[in-house]
Amino acid sequence: MSDESSRASDVVVVGDALIDEIRDGGGVRELVGGAALNVAVGLRRLGVSTTLIAMVGDDEAGAHIREYLDDHGVRLIASAAPLGSSRAIVQRAADGEPVYVFNEAAQRRSIRYSAEARQAITDAALVAVSCFPFDVPAEVDALLEAVGTARLAIDPNPRAGMLSDREEFVRGFERAASGASIVKVGADDADLLYGGDLSGLRARLRDIGVGAVLATAGSAGASLEADAVVVAAPIAALPGRIIDSVGAGDATLAAVAAGLVDGTPTDAEGWQALLDRAMEVAAATCRAEGGLLRTPESLAEADRGVFGS
Repeated sequence: MSDESSRASDVVVVGDALIDEIRDGGGVRELVGGAALNVAVGLRRLGVSTTLIAMVGDDEAGAHIREYLDDHGVRLIASAAPLGSSRAIVQRAADGEPVYVFNEAAQRRSIRYSAEARQAITDAALVAVSCFPFDVPAEVDALLEAVGTARLAIDPNPRAGMLSDREEFVRGFERAASGASIVKVGADDADLLYGGDLSGLRARLRDIGVGAVLATAGSAGASLEADAVVVAAPIAALPGRIIDSVGAGDATLAAVAAGLVDGTPTDAEGWQALLDRAMEVAAATCRAEGGLLRTPESLAEADRGVFGS
């Protein structure tokens, strides 16, 4: 292992990595994806050194995932995948929103924490968790034991096609979220897990000890509540049309996590700056297909024929 891949990362991301098999009028194509993978790559594109802990198979799909992460400079610590790599078949519903059908590997995903993984977590400034199997108590136990006292940023990111027990998911999620530095939740999360009450969910999370709650509401922007601080921001207005909203939530979490690496804001001005930047990154990401994080700066570079992050 090279010094580059073995050195401490600023952020460790724990969660899913998979292949998105997209089926639409243009045919069938495959993209490397997964919420946690998108967050990890997004962080790296924002200049943050990052390690991803995820289940990845020793198969062709796994090779594509590994190559993609290597291309983006993200260190991977892979958990064994006895059923192969995870895959999601993605189609568009009548309203244009993506509909996901997951293979058995994705539905039964599991993460184990090697000595290398535990050391990476210990060394990190922040641990971000996204699209984790919170409805499996043993997985939650293993996660909490591995992260110990690390600063946590959590996005429950439940997927109906992966969710086996909604009530157990809520219990596991709240166990992990209690005491977390920040939790990101969206209107979709509230609908699937809490009966649609996003404001009530935000209050619930603060009540159980979450340090800050980032609540996203799609085109309506987002709000962030921390101790004695409530700030809000619209989605940033950028040139160009919206191409694809997939990955906007992952980009938001990546931008917020990047802003927390060096510490937690102590006043409303600091939180506002962090949220405003996250809304700019989310808006830029929506102006290209797929979950790869974009920034307003990278869009401007692309317009000039220079493709950077």
